Amino acid sequence: MPKEKYDPPDPRRMYTIMSSEEAANGKKSYWAELEISGRVRSLSTALWSLTHLTALHLSDNSLSRIPPDIAKLHNLVYLDLSSNKIRSLPAELGNMVSLRELLLNNNQLRVLPFELGKLFQLQTLGLKGNPLAQEIMSLYQEPDGTRRLLSYLLDNLAGAIKRTFLVCAVPTEQPPARSWISLQEPDRAHPATLFSVMCYNVLCDKYATRQLYGYCPTWALNWEYRKKSIIQEIMGCNADIISLQEVETEQYYSFFLPELKEQGYDGFFSPKSRARTMSESDRKHVDGCAIFFKTEKFSAVQKHTVEFNQLAMANSEGSEAMLNRVMTKDNIGVAVLLEVRKEMLEISSGKSLHGLDKQLLLVANAHMHWDPEYSDVKLVQTMMFLSEVKNIVDKATRSFKLSTSGETSAIPLVLCADLNSLPDSGVVEYLSTGGVDCTHKDFKELRYSDSLTKFNCNGKSSTSNGRITHGFKLKSAYENGLMPYTNYTFDFKGVIDYIFYSKPHLNVLGILGPLDPHWLVENNVSGCPHPHIPSDHFSLYAQLELLLPSVPSQVNGLHLPARR
Repeated sequence: MPKEKYDPPDPRRMYTIMSSEEAANGKKSYWAELEISGRVRSLSTALWSLTHLTALHLSDNSLSRIPPDIAKLHNLVYLDLSSNKIRSLPAELGNMVSLRELLLNNNQLRVLPFELGKLFQLQTLGLKGNPLAQEIMSLYQEPDGTRRLLSYLLDNLAGAIKRTFLVCAVPTEQPPARSWISLQEPDRAHPATLFSVMCYNVLCDKYATRQLYGYCPTWALNWEYRKKSIIQEIMGCNADIISLQEVETEQYYSFFLPELKEQGYDGFFSPKSRARTMSESDRKHVDGCAIFFKTEKFSAVQKHTVEFNQLAMANSEGSEAMLNRVMTKDNIGVAVLLEVRKEMLEISSGKSLHGLDKQLLLVANAHMHWDPEYSDVKLVQTMMFLSEVKNIVDKATRSFKLSTSGETSAIPLVLCADLNSLPDSGVVEYLSTGGVDCTHKDFKELRYSDSLTKFNCNGKSSTSNGRITHGFKLKSAYENGLMPYTNYTFDFKGVIDYIFYSKPHLNVLGILGPLDPHWLVENNVSGCPHPHIPSDHFSLYAQLELLLPSVPSQVNGLHLPARR
């Protein structure tokens, strides 16, 4: 994990006692550090209620053991247990993940619990003056010894648990299955067909490092280990349409596509824009977005790649922010225009659909820029993507001579994305309400307005009262906090992944709910990835209903009005 600046407590500790006069005048006392000294042999249980403490000084006493309840002091960043008579440490010490400094010098420790490896934010570990095994001390005395030792302990933690069966500091069982949440019943009054959609950021191998995910063992970050759980989750959902982000180019062609083709899928993939300037050997490690679909239900009509940096360059209109902030990010989106196979429609509706127009469905998938400081870039990228999606829909509608009714598109849209944006962001406001003001705070008062008018739903000539709008009526499948987080790391837990669908042609019937939060708490899972959770994102899965247009009745080749 990136190390934050840590200032250890001042060794020259000063103590002041509040006078009775100060207390009478209502002066409040606040202390975040506590020192206990005087050859103390045991600690009062009342100590564990002082959960506000950030520093605890227990050196130069006669303590022979530390109770497991010390882990209740979850805000401690500094713990000094030096110069005692401690023979062993509780495994629960590994749950104190806020610790930056742990001093254990001059004790009687012969072994360290493997759980200490979970202290991924620890910067200083004092072990001198203990009769520890040579293997431990050799690691500790190497350059960057604290980090090396913690990595060794964490990597061997699961094996130690399996060997001893004495502790359960990390989950030894798979997490419970996520529950299904039904949202509404199918519309029986209209012909319709059902299909399912999955959206999943699989965490590209090159991003799965101990620097970013210090709480996860090295072996559990390894792609060869993680990919088995990832494909197991994908196949377990058995979605009709799968949208994946952070798919490495080589892994798409050598792993995902072959595995999913065996299950009856075909796919489309595009890497980030940087791939075009790279050598072939480097290009295979660039990540991108992929869409898979079941060929028994859909056939691909068109495939599109949307490069945001190219759109930024072509539409900058003199905007420095567009050139310097948006054009320099190489995120992409992909879209596949699918035709729903007539056999699927007839099976779903229970009747022959002779005379029905070609039923198309557009599936779009994107991964927006990650940095929280670039809310403007994420919003502009989203506007660009939806503008391009609208162009795809409009051209296909004309090309296939599809009938439209009013402002409603003839081609329904399913939009899956890692938007890297929270539900209260301008990005989600734009998608779910149909537009945002040009003065929205997420633009950071940067000059974008002239360059954004091209992305308005009616083009540059439209007037929309200072708003940038789109023409789709989009709803999120996971509304009203149904998912408390889709990204779950130590530093950040929140909803940034979404499945949107267009009304009125599509309805959501149900979704896969969140992982049981009790399992995460009970097993002290401070973040993902984790030995049982292969990505830092949770997958989204929704069942959607596609309402079909009424099919005209025929008698001897003559069209008759359909019954109402």
